[in-house]
Amino acid sequence: MDYKKEVVDNILNLEISGDLIGENNGPGLVELLNDHINKGITKCIIDISGVRYMNSSGIGVLITILTKLRNKDGEVVLINPSEQVKKLLVITKLNNIFTIYDTKEEAIASLK
Repeated sequence: MDYKKEVVDNILNLEISGDLIGENNGPGLVELLNDHINKGITKCIIDISGVRYMNSSGIGVLITILTKLRNKDGEVVLINPSEQVKKLLVITKLNNIFTIYDTKEEAIASLK
């Protein structure tokens, strides 16, 4: 898994690509999020268009991010999931917990 990060208008933008397998990469993502929360950034957009595969630990990482942000009155949204990841989100009913948008513009508008 690789990721790029950028903060624009007090919103953390994460672009994740590759396989989201939590036990390998999760702690680093959660630590990154904690650093930004400590700086007062409590809104996050996660672009998962490049995620090919996600296991249960990867799902756990997304839920951890969501929980940490909502505990700080923040929010996280997912954008542009692949068809395979979208099916996984539906099967696990996480599409009812996460807000999912097709475009970054829609996500930004929802967080303002």
